Amino acid sequence: MNAPQAQTGQHPVVDPNDAQALQDIDSANNLVELFLKRADEKGGAPFLGRKQDGQWTTQSWQEIADQVCLLAESLRRIGLTDGDRVALVSENRPEWCVADLAIMAAGCISVPTYITNTERDHAHILDNSGARAVIVSTEKLLGPVVGAIGRTGIIDHVIGIDDLHRKQAGSFEYHNWTDLIAGDAKAARAAVDARLAKIKRDDLACLIYTSGTGGAPRGVKQHHGAILCNIAGAAEILITDFGIQDERFLSFLPLSHAYEHTGGQYLPISVGAEIYYSEGLEKLASNIEETRPTIMVVVPRLFEVLRTRIMKQVEKQGKVANFMMDTALKISEKSKEGRTRKRDRPLNFVVEKTLRPKIRQRFGGRMKAMVSGGAPLNPEVGNFFEAMGLTMLQGYGQTEAGPVISCNRPRAGLKMDTVGPPMRGVEVKIAEDGEILVRGELVMHGYWQNDAETNRTIKDGWLHTGDIGHLDEKNRIVITDRKKDMIVNDKGDNVAPQKIEGMLTLQPEIAQAMVSGDKRPYVVGLIVPDAEWALEWARANDEKFDLAALQDLPAFKQAVRKAVDRTNADLSVIEKVRKFEFVDEAFSVENEEMTPSLKIRRHKIRDRYQDRIDGMYRG
Repeated sequence: MNAPQAQTGQHPVVDPNDAQALQDIDSANNLVELFLKRADEKGGAPFLGRKQDGQWTTQSWQEIADQVCLLAESLRRIGLTDGDRVALVSENRPEWCVADLAIMAAGCISVPTYITNTERDHAHILDNSGARAVIVSTEKLLGPVVGAIGRTGIIDHVIGIDDLHRKQAGSFEYHNWTDLIAGDAKAARAAVDARLAKIKRDDLACLIYTSGTGGAPRGVKQHHGAILCNIAGAAEILITDFGIQDERFLSFLPLSHAYEHTGGQYLPISVGAEIYYSEGLEKLASNIEETRPTIMVVVPRLFEVLRTRIMKQVEKQGKVANFMMDTALKISEKSKEGRTRKRDRPLNFVVEKTLRPKIRQRFGGRMKAMVSGGAPLNPEVGNFFEAMGLTMLQGYGQTEAGPVISCNRPRAGLKMDTVGPPMRGVEVKIAEDGEILVRGELVMHGYWQNDAETNRTIKDGWLHTGDIGHLDEKNRIVITDRKKDMIVNDKGDNVAPQKIEGMLTLQPEIAQAMVSGDKRPYVVGLIVPDAEWALEWARANDEKFDLAALQDLPAFKQAVRKAVDRTNADLSVIEKVRKFEFVDEAFSVENEEMTPSLKIRRHKIRDRYQDRIDGMYRG
């Protein structure tokens, strides 16, 4: 067979007014240098926003720059030195950004960790990274951290962002955040500038621990150039496809995840944008309306939830609203297939004047694009938001690649079953077995203290992503599935589980699903019923609403069976879900059956429900 041909991201013409932004990213030696350049340019302009006492407040670029430099010098003063690892345990807030930048400005390596980590998780990361210090935000989050320190005994310093009322504890020295960001900011800046002159793009910036869908998290060595390469590609898309003006990002995903770390923090820094921090999932909808962001970086699961909510709200508004929504979806579908007719224009005009403005207003009214990443987005979900008048971009990547490899863009032609062409500076080729391979500055320097796994993942400079796919006629990447997640049935047929799961969860009866069938004669599923639908079903059938009890009723299971059958109607014979069982509770971060980026942990779910899975193949 012929060797696979590499495809490279193109370099469209950049608006001269914004060309300097890209030049600054390309010429930056490290992330802190780029941040301080933007801070010098923006000065007293708002940068980081949060809600306090019911009001949104902001801190300026200059204020944050002063805090970064002062904290960096304090880290050096307490004894940290070049290359020391510093763990960061905090919810999304302005201090997270300050800490991350200050750790790097001190010549140290940032080690972000999830606030949902258990004591065992923290112990693994502290021990594996060899961290000397940890920055933690609240008393609640400090508990598991202290337990992990007790297990490892390697932490010398704990820095509390809030007043944690611990001046000294165990084997570590406690420091108060307020004390560490006080002092002579001008002198601190001079010291930071001198140190930054020695930090180059190839130097290690952070260890991002993968969220562990398949086992213990591994520390991905991201260098400054990897993230700079990423944000250059993303910034180019913003500049050439949308233009940069008064940009505001709403940060929602955990900043300890590579996707938010790069796309939700360093991308807005690179283009001089504001960052507002969401109060959490339960207040996300109101936060969007209040802060009126122009860009949002979100995972598919959230879009699925928002789509379901919007559809239910519209359904309750009566026949006219439902007609408008159905019309919008039909017109959008025809447009994508090139079947738009003249008689559709008046209806589209009515939809544009009635339904779409209301939907846009729920997203703040200024949204330029919502970018989905972290997991595959079901095309039907993306098409829904497009039909509602919101621009949806799907990105693709992984922590080992900075993390963004490609992204849909209007200029390349939006097609929701692709993840767009490779970004600027990214080279992609398809191996003979269909695996997607990536090369460029964005590729990690390997896994921390794991040369064997590094050598299995990076070969001859090419990152082996573990994803299966191909390039379409416009150089857009089409993902089939994860190579390691692929189901191979007992006849040797390949089945993509994420495709089936995505289709199942589009049914109103089904909230979550995981399918199985490796080395088996057919596919089976584990299902979490949708709670709102279950409540409505119970009322309609004069049953008490107790989800666990409902799942024992044959009529309830038959109702969910109909949803599975509707899905099966659009699947091939080998993909059809022949049997299913309910699970005991929803998959969640708390029960460790989902990652913090809301991807299901297959190995955890299989371990818990293996008997139930096996039972579907008996008899």
